[in-house]
Amino acid sequence: MSTNSRKEQRVRRRMRIRDVVRGSADRPRMCVMVSNKRIYVQFVDDDKGLTLAAASTLDKDCIAGNSIKDAGIVGKRAAEIAKAKGIKNVVFDRGGFKFHGRIKAVADAAREAGLCF
Repeated sequence: MSTNSRKEQRVRRRMRIRDVVRGSADRPRMCVMVSNKRIYVQFVDDDKGLTLAAASTLDKDCIAGNSIKDAGIVGKRAAEIAKAKGIKNVVFDRGGFKFHGRIKAVADAAREAGLCF
């Protein structure tokens, strides 16, 4: 049995994912981070090390919450921001979180809003 904390386990999963998932200018990485209070989405070009666009529950036009409903709103808003910047195809990075609940809600809303991944 491992003595690692839950956070250490998530970080290890995140690093395994990042070995495979890589963003570029043509197809940036869509990173999703979920905390106890907030939901964050970033579009990252790993070749240049730049954040191309971002959205979160901290934005003025988003609801400041952390429910599945709020995750859907953030996912839709992130897709709108990305499309305005000319981003259509992305690589999804779940950040070591399980693909269910809020993470899945962000992904589904982004797909419905027109992002391809």
